[in-house]
Amino acid sequence: MYLSRVRVDLNGLSRESLFEIMGGGAYAAHQLLWQLFPGHDGARPFLFRQEMEEGDASQNKAPKGLPLFYLLSDREPAASQGLLEVQCKPFAPTLAVGDQLAFRLRANPTVARRVAGAKHSPRSDVLMAAKKPFPPGQRTSTECVHAMDAAARDWLETRAEGSGFRLPVAPEVGAYRQHALNKPGRRDAIQFSSVDYEGLLEVTDPGRLIETLAQGVGRAKAFGCGLLLVRRP
Repeated sequence: MYLSRVRVDLNGLSRESLFEIMGGGAYAAHQLLWQLFPGHDGARPFLFRQEMEEGDASQNKAPKGLPLFYLLSDREPAASQGLLEVQCKPFAPTLAVGDQLAFRLRANPTVARRVAGAKHSPRSDVLMAAKKPFPPGQRTSTECVHAMDAAARDWLETRAEGSGFRLPVAPEVGAYRQHALNKPGRRDAIQFSSVDYEGLLEVTDPGRLIETLAQGVGRAKAFGCGLLLVRRP
């Protein structure tokens, strides 16, 4: 695997793409990052996460506010001169049971909902399901926010064991966003939500965790979700 930081030369973008990327448009970002893998026509070989680049706080520089992508891929990306600058290194973590790692994750927390007689199980947004019991006037209340955060933590807890780790402390639950992406050729927008997690994990199955790192966590991986970023604390 390869772990990369990718910066975009905004001068190389069309006006339409510029607005999409600066607005956090995940479909435009997904299409842009595909250009790092010219000639590849198989399954998507990467996971990514979009951030806004910050300046060096030690030098009292203001945040740059430019898009920055973290990208994990199964092959080395190729920089695109005048458009995509890549800082890349091989990623082959050596892990042992009991290792503790700081992590960050942007995930799409959903669960399948059984419907009697239905061939396929529709998926439900875990946080919206936690919000639904509250009447409209209480959906910004502290109690409702706590219920949604608890649902987000529970969702990750239930996936941890099968993903090769456990959570020794409850993770921080950050931004919850709902996205609507317009894709050419589709009449309806693609809708999904994302939640940012940050915390500490403990390795329980090194091989399984490496598979999880490569495959991602949850759904909506084509749109910037699922990349589990880890580092030694």
